[in-house]
Amino acid sequence: MPLTVLNIAFPLAPASRASVGGAEQVLAELDSALTAEGHSSLVVAAEGSEVAGRLWPVPVPSGEILGEDDRRFVRAQVQAAIDRAIASEPETGRSIDLIHMHGIDFADYRLPAHVPVLITLHLPLGWYPPAVLESAGPNVHFCCVSHSQRASAPAGLRACTVENGVALPPFSAGAARERFALVMGRICPEKNQHAALEAGTRAGVPVYVAGQVFPYRDHRDYFNQKIRPLLEAPNPRHRFLGPLTAEHKQHLLARACCLMHPTLAPETSSLVAMEALAAGMPVVAYRSGALPEIVEDGRTGFLVDSVDGMAEAIGRLDRLSPVDCRAAAEQRFSRDRMVRSYLELYGALARDATMAAAAPVRAYA
Repeated sequence: MPLTVLNIAFPLAPASRASVGGAEQVLAELDSALTAEGHSSLVVAAEGSEVAGRLWPVPVPSGEILGEDDRRFVRAQVQAAIDRAIASEPETGRSIDLIHMHGIDFADYRLPAHVPVLITLHLPLGWYPPAVLESAGPNVHFCCVSHSQRASAPAGLRACTVENGVALPPFSAGAARERFALVMGRICPEKNQHAALEAGTRAGVPVYVAGQVFPYRDHRDYFNQKIRPLLEAPNPRHRFLGPLTAEHKQHLLARACCLMHPTLAPETSSLVAMEALAAGMPVVAYRSGALPEIVEDGRTGFLVDSVDGMAEAIGRLDRLSPVDCRAAAEQRFSRDRMVRSYLELYGALARDATMAAAAPVRAYA
């Protein structure tokens, strides 16, 4: 049965397959899959998003996001876009079967109580106010993105698990790797990218930092105070590449000797680590959150606890096989597996809601 699904992104980052943020990438993959399979895909996301379905763009303030006035403006714009998207469906003769929310701000918006709402918890559970997880209505369903995240959830949380997945690019086991390491992701203090630069300096390996500095003061301060000085003397071989196109990302993943991921955040998942493995590239990462689920220490990468450990691990990369890295991605982290799981979940939630609405009301004397 064809479905009409409204995906709602966190509003401050455009959603596309090339997005820096994992939540935005997952949304874009689901939008593309819905459209390809004949479903109706509606998306509320920031201006500049690239979607296959129908986009209701959200304008956001230019420059730095400073305070509550900016956030209030953005919330109002998102609510208006949601209202327009929902109101548009009677014009097509269809109704929305499911709303899928991807942002940490999901509790800020008014949604119809009769439509099932799926909320994917892309961020660490401790970052969500406990009250919004505990007070969800009967039409609200939560989804964790890794088994370690689900294990850390409150006992009463109604949540399933759909592990993230990534595209599997063409792979050649014999492709030559170059002597530089890659760091990818949102540039911010909890991602700790400067530790990778320090480790690269100690190991004598250039580090290329790819990612985006979002318009938050602490993110920009982190880049200017911690990252920028390490891009200059005495080791100017390190590079900041900024956001990457999908093609440039795959080019680098096919060439670099490893992905470095010294995150301090309790990672719920890691699309960048999965993308590296899919390209046959090992991952050197801190033991944070779900990363021990993704990186098999000593087989598809190394799990370390410090800058020195990361530098030392670079010297052991020749012990790892690109074939093992790719096999792990094929077996566990494919985009097709993730998409299929979500589409099956969409169908089940929509059917349950339809059956509940059609059930006769029992009369009591």
